[in-house]
Amino acid sequence: MKTINILLAGVGGQGVLLASQILTKVAMAADLDVKQSEVHGMSQRGGSVTSHVRFGDKIYSPTIDDGAADFVLGFERLEALRNAHCVAPGGKIFYNSMRINPSTVASGVSSYPEGIESTIKGYAEDVFVIDGLGLAKQAGSVRAANTVMVGAISSFLPFPDPLWEEQLRKILPAKLVELNLKAFKLGRQAVAV
Repeated sequence: MKTINILLAGVGGQGVLLASQILTKVAMAADLDVKQSEVHGMSQRGGSVTSHVRFGDKIYSPTIDDGAADFVLGFERLEALRNAHCVAPGGKIFYNSMRINPSTVASGVSSYPEGIESTIKGYAEDVFVIDGLGLAKQAGSVRAANTVMVGAISSFLPFPDPLWEEQLRKILPAKLVELNLKAFKLGRQAVAV
């Protein structure tokens, strides 16, 4: 199969690494070669977190070059903007509509950028804006926004539905499984065409 490159980007505490783990485990369960890499940055202080997930028949490098991501999955709109340049021609961008002010904006040193939505749309024809926070609340917890985002991208990946559920059940603590399955399904519905 063709190599698929997914770049995940968000802010520390949003569950970017758990989402990356879910994608990685699903691809491994499908008997694909998988490589994953992550950059934590200042994640414990609300800084940027990125993760690269690559899978296919044979993968040699865990990192994705700029302009080579089939999918950019932004857990916050400014982080989606910061990483939109990584999308490949014909690639897709999914991002959570929520806004988290970086420390420079919160302290008044700089302003939050204007026109984020239109700028992101300049990078890809297929851009999906998801109310990840609202859908996570609907599922039962704001902490499930990461699973909403994985659900959104899932229908564009070559894995059967039962494989997603199987891996979510294996990865998540038992008490969080049903809530996250609901969040996953709401994410899928959000991008259904």
